[in-house]
Amino acid sequence: MKTIYCISGLGADERVFNKIVVPGYVLQPLQWKIPQKKETLQQYAQRMLEGIKEEKPVLMGLSFGGMMSIEIAKLVEVEKVIIISSIKSVDELPGWMRLAGRLKLDKMVPLKSFKVMEPVQNFKLGVTNEEERRMAIEYRRTADSRYTNWAINQVLNWKNNWQPPAIYHIHGTKDRMFPIKKISPHYTVKEGGHLMIMNKADEINAYLLSIL
Repeated sequence: MKTIYCISGLGADERVFNKIVVPGYVLQPLQWKIPQKKETLQQYAQRMLEGIKEEKPVLMGLSFGGMMSIEIAKLVEVEKVIIISSIKSVDELPGWMRLAGRLKLDKMVPLKSFKVMEPVQNFKLGVTNEEERRMAIEYRRTADSRYTNWAINQVLNWKNNWQPPAIYHIHGTKDRMFPIKKISPHYTVKEGGHLMIMNKADEINAYLLSIL
């Protein structure tokens, strides 16, 4: 069986892929690492590449994991890159995120700073049920701040304009984190939010099967 290397995003861990099933493929999560001091996104991608054991791998990334998949594809020839609820370039990054990056607002308001912000964060994530809410809460409580603070900074300041030759972008019409009005996806999930990989997995599985 061929491997799909999966990279989760901010706000969730590898459990977001639990409902993804593609016959003939096994899903292998790539674990996030603690960033080294002043480590660049490109240097970090090189370390993530160490977990990939196949030639011409298939990469699948959710949200920030999609961005990381593109960065890894700059370093190694890939068969396919599949990004879900993510962006392909700086042009698809919401304006408020670019502004926050320029103003370094992530340094002023870290991800885990205020419990009162959890409902807002859940709204942006598109949390629809208790399972997703528990996962988001647990992630915020257990995620290492050295990683989350670094990752938020990388998202807000991503300058990418390159895409791998074989890229497939799946996006929901109700994504509040990366609104579809700035996105040009290859496949659109109607009413899909940022966590549609969990609550609309059947439709995503069908599309994955069609391209794999």
